Amino acid sequence: MSNPSPSPSTSLFVKVCGLKTDRDVDTAVEAGADAIGFVFSDSPRRVDAATAARLARRVPEHVLTVGVFRAEPLHDVRSLAADSGVRAVQLHGPEDRGYYDALATGGWTLVRATAFGEPAPRFGDLGEDMLLLDAPVPGSGVAWDWSGKSLAAPGEKWLLAGGLTPANVRDAVDATHPWGVDVSSGVERSRGVKDPALIAAFVRAARAAG
Repeated sequence: MSNPSPSPSTSLFVKVCGLKTDRDVDTAVEAGADAIGFVFSDSPRRVDAATAARLARRVPEHVLTVGVFRAEPLHDVRSLAADSGVRAVQLHGPEDRGYYDALATGGWTLVRATAFGEPAPRFGDLGEDMLLLDAPVPGSGVAWDWSGKSLAAPGEKWLLAGGLTPANVRDAVDATHPWGVDVSSGVERSRGVKDPALIAAFVRAARAAG
């Protein structure tokens, strides 16, 4: 299993998700992203294993490649992750500890993605390597109220997601002090279509916040 960590120049881990093209990937890598996500679940950002494998080959070793799944059978997740060559698996769904334990044997870094609720989900509850806290309505692209939330304790590997953009990521980081941030719709010119300028701007803004 890889041991993801932020770039040496910053204390903030930055993930750009839902990439589908060579240009998207190259832009995120050149901007300094720590992780790149490929969506395998039903979504306008969905790619197949062959496309993800081709794109992943463009990614240097120090950048984590992540396959994103939503409530898929364990066998399908294993198969797609292996065929695409991603080094991490991100799960959005009702998976239990047994599901995570079974995936852990495959050597992937495991990311548990869950909607924020009260009480806040806790890092490590299911044996994950990273916890991603999303908006109460995941995938909506709408920023939620981060202020006054009881989030994961400092130092734990959790990422803030949900409605982040180049314009608001600094305020979000200042309010919540996450270990990392994740963006997808916030760097798109239209649903499912990334804007290279926004990708670069988001990474710059996140680095400044970090």
